[in-house]
Amino acid sequence: MGWNEVPLLRESESKNKGEESGVMGTGAGEGSESTGGKKAYWRWSKKDFYPEPSFNSCADYKAAVRQTLPRLKDRLLDRSTETNELVDLSKESENPMKRCLTWWDLIWLSFGSVVGSGIFTITGQEAHDDAGPAIVVSYAISGLSALFSVFCYTEFSVEIPVAGGSFSFLRIELGDFIAFIAASNIMLEAILGAAGLGRSWSSYFASMLSNNSDFLRIYVKSLPSGFNLLDPIAVAVLLIINAIAASGTKLASLLNSISSVISSLVILFIIVVGFVRGKTENLSPFFPYGAKGVFRAAAVVYWSYTGFDMVATMAEETQNPSTDIPIGLVGSMSVITVIYCLMSLTLVMLQKYNEIDVNAPYTVVFAKIGMKWAKYLVSICALKGMTTSMLCGSMGQARYTTQIARAHMIPPWFALVHPKTQTPVNATMVVTIIGAIVALFSSLDVLSSVFSFSTLFIFMLMAVALLVRRYYVKDVTSNKSLFKFVACLLVIFGASIGITAMWNSNYLGWIGYSVCGLVWFGGTLGMQLLPKQHTPRLWGVPLVPWLPSMSIFLNLFLIGSLGYLAFIRFFACSAVMLLYYVFVGLHATYDVAHQNHDAVKIEDGEDR
Repeated sequence: MGWNEVPLLRESESKNKGEESGVMGTGAGEGSESTGGKKAYWRWSKKDFYPEPSFNSCADYKAAVRQTLPRLKDRLLDRSTETNELVDLSKESENPMKRCLTWWDLIWLSFGSVVGSGIFTITGQEAHDDAGPAIVVSYAISGLSALFSVFCYTEFSVEIPVAGGSFSFLRIELGDFIAFIAASNIMLEAILGAAGLGRSWSSYFASMLSNNSDFLRIYVKSLPSGFNLLDPIAVAVLLIINAIAASGTKLASLLNSISSVISSLVILFIIVVGFVRGKTENLSPFFPYGAKGVFRAAAVVYWSYTGFDMVATMAEETQNPSTDIPIGLVGSMSVITVIYCLMSLTLVMLQKYNEIDVNAPYTVVFAKIGMKWAKYLVSICALKGMTTSMLCGSMGQARYTTQIARAHMIPPWFALVHPKTQTPVNATMVVTIIGAIVALFSSLDVLSSVFSFSTLFIFMLMAVALLVRRYYVKDVTSNKSLFKFVACLLVIFGASIGITAMWNSNYLGWIGYSVCGLVWFGGTLGMQLLPKQHTPRLWGVPLVPWLPSMSIFLNLFLIGSLGYLAFIRFFACSAVMLLYYVFVGLHATYDVAHQNHDAVKIEDGEDR
């Protein structure tokens, strides 16, 4: 029987198990059932939010807190399984998500999620300040790094087609604690990122009506600076887009596909005009700021590629994951990399790099070549990019939240799937409300670098998880092989950090880079010589361990370019999230894990 063919627990079985354990029956409690005996979707009892024994009473919670250290040790060493993520946890949603997406849908979801406003704004800034005409090289470097991460996501998504994306993959390979760190950063990044996109949409729309981008915002003198410009337009946009996302996956995918096709035609127009009207003499000098400027720009423009990880969360709703996901993810990201390189080349051919407008590069350059009407096409395309990025981000984040709730790291009420729309309405709703509140008040300027750090950190962990999946299987891999694997992994990390540190300290000597490069090569070669413990069943990343090892290096290198403030903000946010884990998430997941373990022991005893 395939994993997608496993039936849900019958209501009576689920209810009985919930009464026995106090954990699994998330719908237990008064008011949870309709008159016909079937559980109502909208229910609000304490048991729906905190059904675990640790939260039954204050005394139970105090007893659980006193066991924090042994419980933390238990969770640090615990790894989930594919069966648990695919079959057991899906029962928490009570209703299945609808399998309605094809490779065609995934291609356009990836396009809509990735191709946002970044290409229209960041390109001009980095070409002017850091890379010059070599901005095309910066986009190629970032695209290659993103493609390495896409490979890792694709292998996992094909073999473990579940809504949790990187959260589930990391939970299986690196354990519960690492998965929570990743999950908390994913949620922070997505919520604040959606709020930022909402405010950017509002600013861009206002700039089309007036020269003042704050034209549609409400100034409140009594609020502190940075929080005193209320943005009701951003709130309205977020509410409308998230309502579409919650109404049905196929509808949202269809609307995204239509708008993305129109946007791709505008992008094609920009590229054609650039090559027809551009001048090759504007490409000289090609490297005005040297190699350091190219890599500095690559670290910034990398964010134009983010968003594909949200598409990976749609695997549970994909009709044929083994073929649709590789085509949808790898194919779309390869095309997007080419598009970005061509668009950046178009910009620096149309205008000298030091004359580019950093705020609205494409709009201004078209006006300068006598095509003022084209700026409206660019504006519409940019607004479309932000709109579809919010739509795809909402869909992906809701599915991340659903799987995190299925694991009881947050209340399982958020894991419920609506029986009519077959979408995670509760998860979508909470992301929408929090994002809308942040969008109403905050400009988000201070937290922008946290998004970058979180994304690269998770991508780096995904590369590590893939190596662990290939080279380590519990109770199969010998201690000697495990020691060698860990040693090689540490060598790869050490060499990558060494190169990053030298680059950011402006070290120019070739000896240091050569030594670290050879050490990285030796660590990767050593891992190559180790026996692989797992072979991909359907689709696998090529050139393992070289591609994941290169992904680790590139992600660490780009993290190092973010500056010390990004590190401070990242660790400060992570510390706050850890407090929640220690006082809530740890005890909920511990109860669920041990309830499931006890249930398995009981079933084994009955079989005997």
